[in-house]
Amino acid sequence: MPKLYGVIGDPIDHSLSPVMHQKWLRENGYDDHYHAFRVTKDQLEDAVRGLRALGVSGFNVTIPHKTAIIPLLDDIDEEAEVIGAVNTVINENGRLVGTNTDAIGFMKSLEEKGFAPEAGDSVLVIGAGGAARAVCAALAKRAKIRVDLTNRTPEAAERLSARFFNSNESAVWTLEEAEKRLAQYRLIINATPVGMSGFADALPVRTERLTAHTICVDLIYRPLKTRFLEAAEQIGAPALNGLPMLIHQGAAAFQRWLGIWPDTFNMEKYLLENYFQ
Repeated sequence: MPKLYGVIGDPIDHSLSPVMHQKWLRENGYDDHYHAFRVTKDQLEDAVRGLRALGVSGFNVTIPHKTAIIPLLDDIDEEAEVIGAVNTVINENGRLVGTNTDAIGFMKSLEEKGFAPEAGDSVLVIGAGGAARAVCAALAKRAKIRVDLTNRTPEAAERLSARFFNSNESAVWTLEEAEKRLAQYRLIINATPVGMSGFADALPVRTERLTAHTICVDLIYRPLKTRFLEAAEQIGAPALNGLPMLIHQGAAAFQRWLGIWPDTFNMEKYLLENYFQ
């Protein structure tokens, strides 16, 4: 009997997860199905109860439920606990166990492009929300790199820095202070929604002091090229959007459910050719 997988969130119509997972299921010989379910905040508890009752084999969790779902699960693993959020749930013989594949998805996207930070590198993370937490969790596992943070609300960045980094290895800047220091970083990551559709004309930081030696990463994938990445390309700096992270976090979820790491390279080509024209 075919199994059922899915993703819950609100909004959900824009999600590419059903496209990715359904294609991977077929490529790997499964007749299972993956569906998107719009679940509002006040429906979350009933939705989780329903997914459990239906015996859904696994599901992804997206905005706004990644934190709220935790008390509704039977358990979460160490990765989810460290990040403080769940984006993937595995049904283990009736027990719903939460994990988080955003950190591994982020780091694999950097490694695939040759952009992963190395010993001695300095990194700037812009933002202090859920995406920034996953990024910091991934970076905290890299030895001998310096990670600084900036955010519109410095207090939130202070809490994030204290959670993941030694104070001697991490500074927290105001946006204005960070803008003056852009040239000192090997890698800058925008983990805010600034630049997303609806905020497309905005920049997370002013880029006048950006230099060509800095790798610029934006976790946004719609649009594929934000103003931040356009500014990077204009001065010849390497640029990476959020599509590879989306694909790799999905692949890591697929592996947790089925024990198979699917084809991520051709998935990126497929999505670019069919959903970003």
